[in-house]
Amino acid sequence: MPKVRVLLADDHVVVAQGLSELLKDRFDLIGVVHDGRALLEAAERLHPEVIVTDISMPLLNGLDAIRQLRASHPGVKVVVLTVHGDTQTAVSAFRAGARGYVLKVSPEEEFIAAIDQVAKGFAYVTPLVAKDLIDVLIEARGKAPEGGPLTPRQREVLQLIAEGRTMKEVAAILNISPRTAESHKYEIMQTLGVDNVTALIRYAIRLKLIAE
Repeated sequence: MPKVRVLLADDHVVVAQGLSELLKDRFDLIGVVHDGRALLEAAERLHPEVIVTDISMPLLNGLDAIRQLRASHPGVKVVVLTVHGDTQTAVSAFRAGARGYVLKVSPEEEFIAAIDQVAKGFAYVTPLVAKDLIDVLIEARGKAPEGGPLTPRQREVLQLIAEGRTMKEVAAILNISPRTAESHKYEIMQTLGVDNVTALIRYAIRLKLIAE
């Protein structure tokens, strides 16, 4: 039986190397990338069956990458492997389109089992957060949509600003004009009711667009 084709995304090179060795023994590891935009490109090029991704990644965070993958590659199954053990982040991951959620402190056997289960069409949630997940999902009904009041493009711009990119760099990364990038920044600040970059960074951290 052919091995499941797995694509790995983690911005910590040492962690990715360790995970790669673990995955190679059980799956067909077809690629390793270190940021969200590289993940989208690799998914388009390599056609994985399962993607294992972190949440906190440069250029494009894991949650927004998953949202874009759900739209462009609805058949790809995603397992989130993260340090974020709070149930609200798990809720956000599943709403974005993930099918599995495992913590980096979880045993290796659980990590492998999660990929196996998701590859077979099942969902998997680590027991470390599963007990509270249903309650959080129920409480979250009717609340603001994922990402808050910002559009997907505005979240992309916000993440890059919070990472310290200049507006010229933001424009180049997103393939838009500097004027359009500046317009997005202005609209973000107007929507959030803030007037400085520090406040934008705090909001980006709250949305898990960047790590604290």
